[in-house]
Amino acid sequence: MAARLQGKVALVTGTSQGIGRAVARLFAAEGAKLILNDLRDSPQAEVLLAELGEDKAMFVAADIADEAAVRDMAARGAARFGPIDVLVNNAGMNVFAEPLAMTAAQWQRCFAVDLEGAQHCSRAVLPGMLAGGGGSIVNIASVHGHRIVPNAFPYPVAKHALIGLTKALGIQYAARNVRVNSISPGLILSERVVEWLAGLPPEEASRQVELLPCKRIGTPEEVAYTALFLATDEARFINATDILIDGGRSQLYHE
Repeated sequence: MAARLQGKVALVTGTSQGIGRAVARLFAAEGAKLILNDLRDSPQAEVLLAELGEDKAMFVAADIADEAAVRDMAARGAARFGPIDVLVNNAGMNVFAEPLAMTAAQWQRCFAVDLEGAQHCSRAVLPGMLAGGGGSIVNIASVHGHRIVPNAFPYPVAKHALIGLTKALGIQYAARNVRVNSISPGLILSERVVEWLAGLPPEEASRQVELLPCKRIGTPEEVAYTALFLATDEARFINATDILIDGGRSQLYHE
């Protein structure tokens, strides 16, 4: 590895599986010290921490919807490893409901995690980034922030808003060397997607693959490499933008 994040400290949320775990592994391999996060302690979190080593990583269980808990997590991470240079807002949740049948609790929880959680984490790290002369925030949005799928409400509403948050924060702090960008993954082979595909009839699972122009599903590592690029100085002139990682699927007109 080229140690592209040597000397950097990164906070990555939602690291127990999928994209978050892939980001954490890649960032650690590239020299970063890691503050790992998930909603609660889990065997997966313990395994990842043991893999990366406690000299390079620490784990903090925290609900990112709780701003006080997020501030405490960021403070503990900075106290352990130093000022946070990179934030990857990966933690999120799917809430798919029919709009008239959706409960107020479903709406509130979706936005509390998928939008406000990213805002809480950003507010926690921005003062240190600004004081230190810069930093990079990468928000994991979704192809749902670009294209609407029926029966997926209110998830795409929150992801559209997350992309808006990305652009607004990126412009707000551009002159102070803080870049804020987002990544919008399409169908990615996370654990949840693997489980979902396994529950489909074989012909429908095959159709999901055939819908993709490249005829394969993306991997968490492919998203992680884009997050790595955005986190480094290689992307120093990229700000307030969103990168789609969906194999070209969202460009198709037909189903």
